[in-house]
Amino acid sequence: MSFAFFRKLVAPKMLVSFLMGFACGLPLLLSGQVLQAWMHDEGVNLKVIGLYALVGLPYTCKFLWAPVFDRFIPPFLGRRRGWLLIAQILLALSLAGLGQCDPAAMPWMVALMAALVTFFSASQDIVVDAYRREDLKDEELGAGSSLYISGYRLGMLLAGGGGLMLADLLPFSQVYLVMAVLMAANAVVTLLCQEPPMDQGRPQNFRESIVEPFCDYFRQDRALLILLFILLYKLGDQMATAITTPFYLDLGFTKTEVGAVVKLFGTWAVILGGLAGAAVMLRIGTIKGLWLFGFLQMASIPGFFVLAFIGHSVSALAAVIAFENLTGGMGTAAYTAYMASLTNKRFTATQYALLTSIMGVPRVIIAAPSGWLANTMGWPGFFLFCTALAVPGLLLLPIVAPLKRQGN
Repeated sequence: MSFAFFRKLVAPKMLVSFLMGFACGLPLLLSGQVLQAWMHDEGVNLKVIGLYALVGLPYTCKFLWAPVFDRFIPPFLGRRRGWLLIAQILLALSLAGLGQCDPAAMPWMVALMAALVTFFSASQDIVVDAYRREDLKDEELGAGSSLYISGYRLGMLLAGGGGLMLADLLPFSQVYLVMAVLMAANAVVTLLCQEPPMDQGRPQNFRESIVEPFCDYFRQDRALLILLFILLYKLGDQMATAITTPFYLDLGFTKTEVGAVVKLFGTWAVILGGLAGAAVMLRIGTIKGLWLFGFLQMASIPGFFVLAFIGHSVSALAAVIAFENLTGGMGTAAYTAYMASLTNKRFTATQYALLTSIMGVPRVIIAAPSGWLANTMGWPGFFLFCTALAVPGLLLLPIVAPLKRQGN
């Protein structure tokens, strides 16, 4: 690796992408798994805990208020940094407020505060995605997206694994205060980074803010096929991993083994995949990365099929998890970089929020019948079916991302 190449990988812009990814990953599990653990400890009914999954809805419909971040400019720091600072401060305050609630005595107040956390977290995601698209050149998007995902996973690991371990030493109320302070500290990055140029201007009225971003997107060639591709590219991978915990337990793995190998070891494999993806896409570009990593992530799914026959083997589990998470991290990096390249910089926040909302559909809706399918087909048949589900997205690659496409 040449010095010039290494310098590109550790450039300030790339560091900002990594740190902003960390800021976006940090709050995700604090309104999910960590909150569920707290409510369980407080004796909250399991049915009520299940309903709290609805507080995550802002992540899937964030395109509804994204136009605000394109249209209006705060009176400080500029369009992107100004909104980002506001979102981060309000997010930190919401986390602190959530920590002061009593899940047993005030379940609806907990729900309200958790909903505020997800709303401001989704708002931060919108602005960070727009910032990254506008701050990086097209040829830097692949590497920047890879580092963003690595930072995101690290933030999730710190909040999820670190938060639960911290809860063994401190009350959950104090855990949330610690996480709120960490969230607020991310504002330092916002204050120190540069505001991206507004080369394309910004929307000036209601039509330009709400209607034009969608009209602009659908004016491009193959717009519907691109949306279909975004829906399908990671479908097989997402469905296969949607229900893996019962699969591991059925094979005889203990919860400790699953936690150590899948959660901790697997998360670091994703982070490594993001870093490797950054290096590769700096060399070959986003489009070639989309092809290469797409086939690799499909090739990782049969590993679960093989594991179903091997049975209880920690080394085999580690190998399958390492390969799947490594290639999954690479595929996600190329996927997000590709989506960013599709946006018009005048409407970056709105268009990118729309695309990422579609990206989340398989994870939230299409993967829902995975348990029924696994029960009907058996684990080996289910994972072969998931491998087949990865094929349609790859078949669309020559149409939506031809290798001859220039500038990528």
